[in-house]
Amino acid sequence: MTALAKSLLSKPARSGILASVALSALASSPAAADDSELAKQLSNPLASLISVPFQFNYDTGYGSEDGNQTTLNIQPVIPFSLNDNLNLITRTIIPYKWQNDVSGKSGSNQGFGDTTVSLWFSPTKSSFTWGVGPIFYLPTSSNRELGVGDWGGGITGVVLVQEGPWTIGGLGNHIWSFESDDINSTYLQPFLAHTTKDAWTYTVNSESTYDWTTDEWTAPVNLMISKLVRFGGQRVSLQAGARNYLASPDSGPDGWGARLSATLVYPRK
Repeated sequence: MTALAKSLLSKPARSGILASVALSALASSPAAADDSELAKQLSNPLASLISVPFQFNYDTGYGSEDGNQTTLNIQPVIPFSLNDNLNLITRTIIPYKWQNDVSGKSGSNQGFGDTTVSLWFSPTKSSFTWGVGPIFYLPTSSNRELGVGDWGGGITGVVLVQEGPWTIGGLGNHIWSFESDDINSTYLQPFLAHTTKDAWTYTVNSESTYDWTTDEWTAPVNLMISKLVRFGGQRVSLQAGARNYLASPDSGPDGWGARLSATLVYPRK
C-alpha cells in the first residue's frame, strides 16, 4: 500500500473526510433549504404563514426638548383560506409606548397606543402577489398623549413580486377618522429584500406617512438584517436595524432611530 493510500485511510484523514461530507450535507439539507424559503416568506406580508412579531422601535428628536420614544409593536399576522381561490390575511398592530418629553416638557408617559387591524383579500391564482381590503383604527390608547383616541378606518393594499432570492413590492393604506378631523393620513411602505440560502435577509424600506390635515411628511428609511434561527422546535426570526428620517414635522421624530425585533414563526401544515 502506498503512503498516499495509508494517509487517506488514517484516522485523522477519515475524520476530516467525514467532517467535510457532513458539512456539505448540512448546507444542502432539506432543513436548511426549508429555513431559507421560510425566511423569504417573512418578507411577504401576504404569505400563508402565521407569524407573531415583537418589534421594538426607538426614536429621538421629538419637539423642542428633543424627546424620545420607545414603542413595542405586537403585530400578529394570521392567514385564513376562504376557498381554493382566495385567502384572507389579517394583521393587527398593538403598540405599547414609553415616551419622554415628546410634546415639549411633557414628562414621562407610558401605555397602549391606538390599534390598527388590516384585512387583505388575496387571490391564490395570480401572476403576482396582491391583496386589498379594509383597515380599521381602534381607540385603544391609554390617553391622548399616546394616541388620537378616535374610531377610524379606510382601505389598504399590498402588491409584490418574488423572484429567486429577491422580494420587491409595496404596502399602503389611507385612514380617516369617523369622529373628527384628527386622522386623515396616507401610509406608504415600498420594500426590497434579499434572502440568502442560509436564511439571512437584508431589507431596505420606507415607512412614510403623509398627514393631509397638516400637509406634513414623516419619512424614515430603514436598513435591516434578520436571521431565521431555531430554539428547539420553535423557529424565530431575529432582526436588527437602523433608520434615518428624510423628512419629519417640527414635532419630530428626527435624525436616527433603531429597531430590534423577534418574530415567532408557525408554518401552516
